Amino acid sequence: MAYSMTGYGRGEIIRQDRRIIIEMKSVNNKYGDFQIRLPRVIAVLEPRIRQTLSDSFKRGKFDVFINFTDLTPSASQVICDTGLAAEYVKALRAISETASVPDAITAAAIGRFPEVLNVETVQIDPDDIWVHLILPALKIAVHQLLSMRETEGRKMKDDITMRLDLLKQYHQKIEARAPAIPKLYRERLAARLNTLLGDQAEDLFDEQRLAAEVAIYADKCAIDEELVRLQSHIQQMHTILEQTEPIGKKLDFLVQEINREINTIGSKANDLALTQCVVETKSELEKIREQVQNLE
Repeated sequence: MAYSMTGYGRGEIIRQDRRIIIEMKSVNNKYGDFQIRLPRVIAVLEPRIRQTLSDSFKRGKFDVFINFTDLTPSASQVICDTGLAAEYVKALRAISETASVPDAITAAAIGRFPEVLNVETVQIDPDDIWVHLILPALKIAVHQLLSMRETEGRKMKDDITMRLDLLKQYHQKIEARAPAIPKLYRERLAARLNTLLGDQAEDLFDEQRLAAEVAIYADKCAIDEELVRLQSHIQQMHTILEQTEPIGKKLDFLVQEINREINTIGSKANDLALTQCVVETKSELEKIREQVQNLE
C-alpha cells in the first residue's frame, strides 16, 4: 500500500476531570523525525510516545502537540515557605522601629512577597495517565493521520501507475525505432559520400568499407541492454507499488536507475525521433520522481 507522508490527526480523551488532546501533522522527510511537545508533568512519558509513533510510521517529519488539563481537586497544592515569611516579618518590624512608622503587617501582605507562596503540581501516576488518556488519544490521532496518508497515497499511486504506462509506451517506441537507426545511418553516409565524391564514390569507398563503418556505428549506438533493464525497472516499480511495507525508498532508487538508462539511451541516440522519445520519457520520469518523494 502506498502511503503519502503528508497528513494530520487529532485525538481527544476526557476522563475524571482530566483531558488530553493530541494533534500531529507530518510532511516529507527521508527519515523518521518526531518532534514532540508536551507538558513537563507528563514529560516522563515521551519515550513511550516516541516508540508508539516509530512503530506506526517509518518516514516523515512529525510535529506532535500534546495538551494535558488536570481539573481534579488534588491536581495542585500551595506550598508556604514559613521560614522565609518569618524573615519578611522580622525585616518589616525592623523597618517600622527604625523609621518610626506604624506596624501594619498582615498574613495577606506577607503572602504577596516573592517565593513565600508557591503552587506546585502534584505528582501523577504516569502509568495511569498513559493507559487511560495518552495511549487512547494517541491511537485516535495515529488512525486519522494514517487514514489521510492512505487516501492521498492511493491517489499518488494511481498517478504513478498512469505515468509508468506512458513510460512503457515510450519504451516500445524506442525499441521499435532502434533497429532502423543503423540503416538510416548507412543511407545518410552513402548520400554524403556520393555528394562529396561524385562519380568516384564507388572507386574510392567500396561497399565493404561502407558496411564496416555501419557495423562500427551500429555497435556504438546499440541500446538492447539498456532497453532490457529499463523494462525490468518499470515492471519492478509496478510490483513494489502493490507491497504493504514502506515503498518510498525503493521506488526512489528505481527512479534513479531508470533515469540512468534513459540518459545512456539518449547519449547513444543519433536520431531525432528517438531523441524525442527520450525527452518525453524524462519528462514523465521527473513527474514520477516528485510523487515518489512524497511516499513513505
